[in-house]
Amino acid sequence: MSDVENIKQLDLDNNLHSWSKQGDLNPEVITKAEGIYFWNEEGKKFFDMSSQLVNVNIGHGNSKVIAAIKDQADKFPYMGPGTAFAAKSKLAAKLIEIAPDNMEKVFFTIGGAESNENAIKIAKMFTGRHKIFSRYRSYHGATYGASNLSGEPRRFVSEPGIPGFVKFFDPYLYRSPIDFASEKEAAQYYLNQLREQIIYEGRASVAAVVIETVTGSNGVIIPPDGYLKGLRKICDEFNILLICDEVMAGFGRTGEWFACDNWDVKPDIITFAKGITSGYVPLGGVLVSSEIAEYFNEEKLMCGLTYSGHPMGCAAGLATLEVYEEENLIENSRNMGKVLGEKLEAIKDQHSSVGDVRYIGLFSAVELVKDKKTREPLTEYDNDQEGIMAGILKKLKNAGFSTYFHENILIVAPPLIIKEEELAVGLQILDDVLNEVDLMIA
Repeated sequence: MSDVENIKQLDLDNNLHSWSKQGDLNPEVITKAEGIYFWNEEGKKFFDMSSQLVNVNIGHGNSKVIAAIKDQADKFPYMGPGTAFAAKSKLAAKLIEIAPDNMEKVFFTIGGAESNENAIKIAKMFTGRHKIFSRYRSYHGATYGASNLSGEPRRFVSEPGIPGFVKFFDPYLYRSPIDFASEKEAAQYYLNQLREQIIYEGRASVAAVVIETVTGSNGVIIPPDGYLKGLRKICDEFNILLICDEVMAGFGRTGEWFACDNWDVKPDIITFAKGITSGYVPLGGVLVSSEIAEYFNEEKLMCGLTYSGHPMGCAAGLATLEVYEEENLIENSRNMGKVLGEKLEAIKDQHSSVGDVRYIGLFSAVELVKDKKTREPLTEYDNDQEGIMAGILKKLKNAGFSTYFHENILIVAPPLIIKEEELAVGLQILDDVLNEVDLMIA
């Protein structure tokens, strides 16, 4: 048995892989990653067109971040969360600088799920209320509380769940049963529904409304014009906290530091992870407003994690933020996002299997359908028994285009360092595979 075969067999014998039937696995053995590419054991090169799990924003192998991790390891690789040290203090200060100007403090976590878990606890402590609203087409993490917060099918295994979690409908215009005259009309319709639901649930019982500012894996659903400002208004009316989950959408992914900046909306709490270190080291956090920060000057914050503010994560995070600035990656995301949008629109026009494309910055989705007129999805919601989407993903992977899908939607979210010529080559692969999908539904 070769070394590569041994690595794969050891993996299959000893590791449990997430979201998978273990008997069906054939994991790729990866040997190298650099820039927007990675290579397998056979030397095959892949375009990383999802930035792995939409987290490797600065690309693979950035020497500055790697050096910062090494340097921190030489000083001390771990210190308890009750201490102060340079990397944690400087990173917190930098985050407050780039965040909306109502943010005052940060609580560091290990990743996105833990960020959302602690945001929920903070909201309940601050308001004294117990109900949390979140949307059906959402994913906020796989821990128990974050699963209950999530709306999509991955929450089902955590049910019956924790009392107090309430779901509401997304402004998902492509699948709306109503043909709205404008985005503003659509936004108002969904806001009116939410406001009525809050009243029915007992306005004085609702602690927070939690949204992915731009819905991530569930389809890159971009809020229509007026929706976020209207949501902010409803939360203010009922003294409800607005929590924006920016785990996937933050740190330049949408062409701004935080996605909420696109609409000039200031949440009460922002959760983050992924792009803060570009996945080089696990780290997440909860940004809180001045009002919430001041509340905990007198009240005990009942949140704690052994690895809160981990030195290695903080060092990586601080260096990563410097990379965003030094390499103008927020601007590049904005500029390349326009190119991505134009190319996706062309793909939509050319393919009978593409019902919709949605994009903001370098964050996009391609929604596949059986029929453009009826908008019938290529696979039923939570029911792809024939493995159609998995088959399409395999075709893309064989052609050197690595990404993932959710339901009938392909995610396209390359690293923010991508150049126009690289984007063109990568999307040509997608274009070619979609020709085969068109024939499949003909």
